[in-house]
Amino acid sequence: MAVSRTIGLYRWYKFSQNLLFWQAVWFLYFQDVLSGAEAVALYALLELSITLLEVPSGYLSDRIGRRRTLVASALCGGLGCVLIYAGSGALAFGAGLVLIGAGGAFASGTDTALLYEALSRAGRGDDIETQELIAWRYSFAGLAVSAVAGGIMAQADPALPFAATALAFAAQLALVLCLDQDGPGTDGALGEGARLRALGAALRQPVLLWLMALVVGTYALGHIPFVFGQPYIASALSGIGLAGEAPIVSGIVTAAMMALSVLATWAAGPVRARLGLRRLFLAYLGAHVALTLVLALTNAAGAILFLLLRKVPDSLARAFVTARIHPLIPDSTRATYLSLVSLVARLAFSGSLFIAAFWAERGAALSYAALQGVLLAYAAAGGVLWVLLWAGSRRLGLDQAP
Repeated sequence: MAVSRTIGLYRWYKFSQNLLFWQAVWFLYFQDVLSGAEAVALYALLELSITLLEVPSGYLSDRIGRRRTLVASALCGGLGCVLIYAGSGALAFGAGLVLIGAGGAFASGTDTALLYEALSRAGRGDDIETQELIAWRYSFAGLAVSAVAGGIMAQADPALPFAATALAFAAQLALVLCLDQDGPGTDGALGEGARLRALGAALRQPVLLWLMALVVGTYALGHIPFVFGQPYIASALSGIGLAGEAPIVSGIVTAAMMALSVLATWAAGPVRARLGLRRLFLAYLGAHVALTLVLALTNAAGAILFLLLRKVPDSLARAFVTARIHPLIPDSTRATYLSLVSLVARLAFSGSLFIAAFWAERGAALSYAALQGVLLAYAAAGGVLWVLLWAGSRRLGLDQAP
């Protein structure tokens, strides 16, 4: 009964986890209180805290259990939002973002590991694809609702979205406490040497190496519209004399993007059945490459509509990537492995951003000419990766059940 409750509540956990009311207004708020440069530095601090804690948090999850780690995630995220709401300076904002980053790291890999292991205990391990799709649907719904609501709240008080997100973390904590009480995992008594050997064996599996490369590539290309979306929108709108409306348009685009992504998850099952996993995974990366290339080739105002497609490839394929990985990893190292994959993806993307920043022109605003060069470089790198993955996929048996 407890396991069935966990499976049923997981989708609502993902909904509450993605009620990030501050997502569409945080930069404007920090920039208004501090400065644009300090807002960028604070974002880097958030990313750094997640990156540094990725693998340690996964290891902690494998040692002390999924539910306890998710409790720590909700507590850190909620406290971080309270600090930012109550604070008014760089120190409070920085401390709050570090805690929010820690909360994200604690949940990374642990949440999906909890779902798969609950399904396995219930004898429903084959349902992982269906349940992951449902979880993605609820995640995108949470993001869409909170993007719109957060923008409205910010009109009354720019800090209010952080208070609302703190309440969402409180709801998240309540849901976590209702989940099945688990131990350190079915292999919790395993020695450290055995854990490392199991992790090393996983890292040497050709299928998992291929999937790791896919995750790294889609993570980087999927975040290009997030990082460069606002300057792209501003550039596109400037051509029709509406550059000043960029913040409003950006918020609308974000909400519409998430709503479209929810709808796309309903097509994921039929698309997977028609294409098979191998072709679906290659199409997943190819779609991100194509979107990046379109943004690089034109900054016409109408091209802003292509940004609505940013999350559609994830809606159609990401749940199946995660589901393909789970059975290949032992319980004793599952969260550690998933956190390691996330760490590699974040490091690769962060490194590429430093290179892009070095290439970009110096100035108050990023021009489309400079942005175009960056986008073309990402599209070219993604194209090369697609060819390599296509060549390497032919004998891996990606369509076969593990």
